[in-house]
Amino acid sequence: MSNKVKVGVIGVGYLGRFHAQKYAAMEDVELVGVADASPDRAKLVADECATRAFTDYRELIMQVDAVSIAVPTSLHHAVAKYCLQHSVDVMVEKPITTTLTEADDLIELARKQQRILQVGHLERFNPAVLAMQPQLTHPLFIEAHRIAVFKDRGTDVDVVLDLMIHDIDIILSIVDSPIVSILTAGSPVITKLTDIANARIIFQNGCTANITVSRISMENMRRMRIFQPGQYLSVDFGKKEIMTVRLKAGEPGGHPVPEISKSRFQEQDALDLELRDFVKHVRNRTRPAVAGEEGRRALDVALQVVAQINSNRQRIEQILAEEGLSNLLLPFSQH
Repeated sequence: MSNKVKVGVIGVGYLGRFHAQKYAAMEDVELVGVADASPDRAKLVADECATRAFTDYRELIMQVDAVSIAVPTSLHHAVAKYCLQHSVDVMVEKPITTTLTEADDLIELARKQQRILQVGHLERFNPAVLAMQPQLTHPLFIEAHRIAVFKDRGTDVDVVLDLMIHDIDIILSIVDSPIVSILTAGSPVITKLTDIANARIIFQNGCTANITVSRISMENMRRMRIFQPGQYLSVDFGKKEIMTVRLKAGEPGGHPVPEISKSRFQEQDALDLELRDFVKHVRNRTRPAVAGEEGRRALDVALQVVAQINSNRQRIEQILAEEGLSNLLLPFSQH
């Protein structure tokens, strides 16, 4: 490997374009090129980043050490597999794949080829999330809200794989315990897939996580609250802010007094931190914190949530049909 890590980006739509811009600004990286099925899109981003445009990613990977893959989720497996087979390190956007079988295939291939396989769970690199890690002891209750204004992008998967998987991944990384049960609710509203969902995950160690997501809101909000003995943490992913509330001794015979502290990390860029982390692992041949196995674990839980929501939806539709109320179903909710 030369002094500079040679990198390419496959898929330069909304998110892939940012990947290309970040790599182009790194002194220890050479952005060899970008690939996209749209020639116009590939040229636009290539011109912005002073690099080459490709319409066939297979031509690009012959010239690089590593790639970011930001194509639609349904293509993750095929594109990542081809790259790994040709000894190219891979950063693939979340979710890692659409099925666990596909994820297992990539994990095993990366192992055989001795390649880096990192999954783009971006919130792991949110400065507020990084700052809360040293303060965690034994989370007892976690409440997460991730709601967003509707956008066309990301609608090839339902809201669980689009948004909830971020919080699932964070929660799995901070709660070191098997899952006992999952209870869910969800429904399509605008698309044919689930647009709003809730999951209540109960862990063996007594922790409960309640996650609510929506991609049809009038506002954007990404927050998580963590309650643990003697402490409460509130993390605002969007504002990159963390608030900590601790109880300290009050007057003799009186009640404990809350001690509140706030920290903001607006100057730090989560995507830049994530991609620099990837480049570091490519250069040093070390295992990422969010490797294929972590991506698979988050996908496993997300798919269980999806399956349960779909099963509940089918049961409701059947009940309405039996009662002659099928007309209450939105046209796009039909299977």
